[in-house]
Amino acid sequence: MSPEQSTRKKWLLRGIKLAIVALVFWAVWGTLSKAWGQLDEHRWHLQPAWLIVSAGLYLLGLLPAGIFWHRVLLALGQDARFGETMRAYYVGHLGKYVPGKAMVVVIRTGMIRGHRVDTAVAAVSVFLETLTMMAVGAFLAAAFLAASLGDQGLAFWGAVGLMLCSGLPTLPPVFKRLVRLAGVGRSDPAIAKKIEKLSYRTLLIGWALLVLSWGLLGLSYWATLQAMGIAGLDPIGQLPRYTASVSLATVAGFLVLVPPGGIGVREAALAESMIRYLATLTPQAELAAWASAFVLRLVSLVSELAISGILYLLGLRKAEVIHVDAGD
Repeated sequence: MSPEQSTRKKWLLRGIKLAIVALVFWAVWGTLSKAWGQLDEHRWHLQPAWLIVSAGLYLLGLLPAGIFWHRVLLALGQDARFGETMRAYYVGHLGKYVPGKAMVVVIRTGMIRGHRVDTAVAAVSVFLETLTMMAVGAFLAAAFLAASLGDQGLAFWGAVGLMLCSGLPTLPPVFKRLVRLAGVGRSDPAIAKKIEKLSYRTLLIGWALLVLSWGLLGLSYWATLQAMGIAGLDPIGQLPRYTASVSLATVAGFLVLVPPGGIGVREAALAESMIRYLATLTPQAELAAWASAFVLRLVSLVSELAISGILYLLGLRKAEVIHVDAGD
């Protein structure tokens, strides 16, 4: 490649990266504006301290899922650094606000790929982690609904269906076959061999980590309700309810490609699942359910923006230090 071609390629890559950043920020801003507008329709006094707790629990809840993704990369024979994986994982969450959700794969893969991590393997690992996350969430929702079935049979079977749709493709034999059908590794036997390393042990570890992840996300929702001043909340006894409601709503929002981030779909599912319970705590149950759903959306979005900005800048700083050291 000539110097001119190399320069053109360099500027083209920079242009693509800038376009991706602009697209993500445009989508995030649209989601933020819409959530804020819908929340503004409901007047509610919020307690900032509890919002901070909710944000902290939300970010902590994402950590086990990020750890699982790192383990998947290692299981597939990739030499992925833990810090690099976590940075790509958290920043990649912003991609879900772009319609179609493919940007999640683009961002994560683009940030983690390199001489130690193959691009194709990184991409399929993102799908595996995401689908497993959704399968575990749907399973927890189905388990809770089965324990308190009542007249929620439709919701229960919906959760079971979501679990099967997202969980079956993650089973190692099925996943490997799907990867082969997609043509991954067809031109490079080494990649195909790495993908064959995926085992049920990795998947079981993932389920354990993701149960913890969903539990922390359920606690984040409880903290959101606390921020709204709702009395009588039980963080321990009702944790299965909070977790099941958040997980089912998130999975439902994930499966709807439009609107971005599942906004509106996730909030509707969360509000609907919580109205009856909140009616035992407040006469404004419907208002509280809808308002809390949109407050949780804002908390999660602002948290993702904050942690992504911090981790992205830290990564740039590290790259500059390495470049200077290499120049010396």
